[in-house]
Amino acid sequence: MERYAPLSVVLIAAAFFASAGAATAAPVGAPSDFIRSSCRVTQYPRLCERCLSTYKPPIRRSPRGVALAALSVSVDKARAASAFVRRVSAGARSREAGAVKDCVETMQDSVDELRQSVSEMGRLGRARSPRFAWHLSNVQTWVSAALTDADTCVDSLSQNAGSAGRSAIRTRVVDVAKVTSIALALVNRIEPNN
Repeated sequence: MERYAPLSVVLIAAAFFASAGAATAAPVGAPSDFIRSSCRVTQYPRLCERCLSTYKPPIRRSPRGVALAALSVSVDKARAASAFVRRVSAGARSREAGAVKDCVETMQDSVDELRQSVSEMGRLGRARSPRFAWHLSNVQTWVSAALTDADTCVDSLSQNAGSAGRSAIRTRVVDVAKVTSIALALVNRIEPNN
């Protein structure tokens, strides 16, 4: 014979989980006050709000949670841009092939560095841990390197301006640079007590 929980217990549990969910997740498309206030420290607050307000799963309401979400967005954007650059490089003319080839390499480096930073965020551990600062420094270093790689790609394309393919690559990579800048600003807000 199966036993069921009394209806009152089920309703209380449902109300608890609904209120807990409401406290941590904003409606899709509408940035929560937490996301909005977090994004104010970035160079691109509106882009930050737009990227993070639609991020799934819901963002944990802490500097670590919002930084990890921003890093994940950066990885996704960098991966997509890297794939796009690879596709465009296959059809690049010899005159522009060098700049595009360099861009392929730097964007792949950017993807790898952002992945490493996400992985390292998982190693931050307890704030009072003696290794906390070391792991956080690694994250900051890798995100900074990823941003530098994106900027290097943009610079090489700007010096060899001309084709529509390079212009399309530049647009995608600038977007990666912006979201990576956002991620770095949010990572830099993490302190041992949060």
